[in-house]
Amino acid sequence: MGVGTAPRRGAALLASTLRIIGTAIALVLVLHVALTLLEANPANQLTIFVADLAVRFNLGLADLFLPADPKLAVALNYGLAALVWFAVTAVVVRIVRRFA
Repeated sequence: MGVGTAPRRGAALLASTLRIIGTAIALVLVLHVALTLLEANPANQLTIFVADLAVRFNLGLADLFLPADPKLAVALNYGLAALVWFAVTAVVVRIVRRFA
């Protein structure tokens, strides 16, 4: 093993882990938007679970836009939160890989 190989592997593992977590969070938000737009049964356990997770990860953006249509509100607010999660994840992963 060369000098610095272990820290590089550790940083690569950290970057991969962060990418998986950030992408999973963004996908939960996108799934919440999809379930809302497709009018999934709000009493269904999967729908409730996804909605609860989405509320936890919305970055305070759940009421940024307040259009009259509640579906549009979910699409705009949670869609924006998903985009922010994707962007922040990409930046953080790039930083971790650069300093590895």
